[in-house]
Amino acid sequence: MALYKNSTATFIADLWQVIADDAAIPVDGYATVSLKRWRAEQATLVGLSVPLGVYIEAGEALEPETDGYERLSLITLAFPKFSDGRSYSKARLLRERLGFAGELRATGEVLLDQVPLMQRAGFDTLDIAHMPTIAAVQRGHIPGITRTYQATGTSAARRRA
Repeated sequence: MALYKNSTATFIADLWQVIADDAAIPVDGYATVSLKRWRAEQATLVGLSVPLGVYIEAGEALEPETDGYERLSLITLAFPKFSDGRSYSKARLLRERLGFAGELRATGEVLLDQVPLMQRAGFDTLDIAHMPTIAAVQRGHIPGITRTYQATGTSAARRRA
């Protein structure tokens, strides 16, 4: 897989390590845990001296009152298939309503047609496995969005100003 960073329009090394639910958290580096583990061990995990990330499946619901997203450096949202848009909604909620300022990452079925939509929804990085998409993005061929039917938080704020 190749990790594409939107702000620099380049592919970068992935420093984050996904940790299994039954595995120890490493004492150094960057650790990503499942949402289930985060919810069960949040108090302990926050006390560790490593940057923490959470992996959220498309079917898992966000619980803003208890999940403590502000304590995380990374949230990875899964796209299990190209036609599953639930993670777009989660991204918008995290960015626009919950004010999540850390890295927001898309993973799974990340295809070329989705790249501009993911960028618009607030994703910082895209974990791309589809080779034709990787090749197109490397060439700088990211399709544009010509029409929108829903404003983003930033575009809505500009219209009100």
